[in-house]
Amino acid sequence: MISVTEARTYDEGIAWDRYVLNHAMASGYQLMGWRRVMERAFGHRTFYLMAWDQHEVRGVLPLVFLSSRLFGRFLVSMPFVNYGGVLTDSLEAQRALLEAAAGRATDLGATHIELRHQRPLDLDWAAKQHKVSMRLDLPNEFEALWKSFPSKLRSQIRRAQKEELTVRIEGNEILDDFYRVFARNMRDLGTPVYGRGFFEAIIEAFPKDARLCVISLKQQPVAAGFVYGFQNTLEIPWASADRRYNRLSANMLLYSSVLEYACREGFQVFDFGRSTPGGGTYRFKEQWGAYPIPLYWNHWSADGRAVPDLSPENSKYSLAIKTWKRLPVALTRLLGPSIVRNIP
Repeated sequence: MISVTEARTYDEGIAWDRYVLNHAMASGYQLMGWRRVMERAFGHRTFYLMAWDQHEVRGVLPLVFLSSRLFGRFLVSMPFVNYGGVLTDSLEAQRALLEAAAGRATDLGATHIELRHQRPLDLDWAAKQHKVSMRLDLPNEFEALWKSFPSKLRSQIRRAQKEELTVRIEGNEILDDFYRVFARNMRDLGTPVYGRGFFEAIIEAFPKDARLCVISLKQQPVAAGFVYGFQNTLEIPWASADRRYNRLSANMLLYSSVLEYACREGFQVFDFGRSTPGGGTYRFKEQWGAYPIPLYWNHWSADGRAVPDLSPENSKYSLAIKTWKRLPVALTRLLGPSIVRNIP
């Protein structure tokens, strides 16, 4: 008989992480440390549901509650990142967790739930397949990967190397440099930027798994990426380049550097993050040899209607995006975090 409770104690947190770490289909975003990140960086309420069979954990479902007048009230697993969702041993545990999630949404007055999965699940929730994860299998040595790159790609990386750019892969020591590039790039894209504290909270929660890579011209950071490792996979969920320095090909050196780091650290897969099939970022990642893995975003809604589209592709946000692109970077860094905290 499966029962569902909410993880509240230290011992339950330990049991939760033990279950995730031993599950073949787990994502790093399902670890308990991300609960601390969401609560500390955004102040969101979280509901970490556990399915039990007597004293054995049979499944987990992390949920984050987002609530605002502008974007509505809903639960997501997990917001701001690529993966999350329900993780179980059985259909019975899965059904119990999803029923509990729907009940919690009803109690909160939430209009819908969104679960981000890496594989199709046997459930009657609506599924959306609009994104793919671009992944690259890694050899043991970077030299072998280098030889597999197209000649045009290798020449672009060499061009950056000739510009005497420096590469640093560290932690909090280079967070300010990373954030400077990231905030400017988000402004250029017309997207509200996360607060610096979001990335600081991730590094604090996962000091061995999270790293920053910064490419600099003398003392000026010109490209930067945030990488997060889990099991045999290294992911780069956030990467940016300063468009004023596009001629340097710093972005190519950034990806080459993190791929070399991934090989050196013994990772077997590099995850370039999610893309829209056929889009610009899809083609950029494809040139490195990455292949698409379909993603499945499942939705439950209180009234059975389709969930709202809060993505930048929604035409209703086009004017806001154009306006945001014209704002000073300093102003977007001030206003952005309070807006984006409610956009999953």
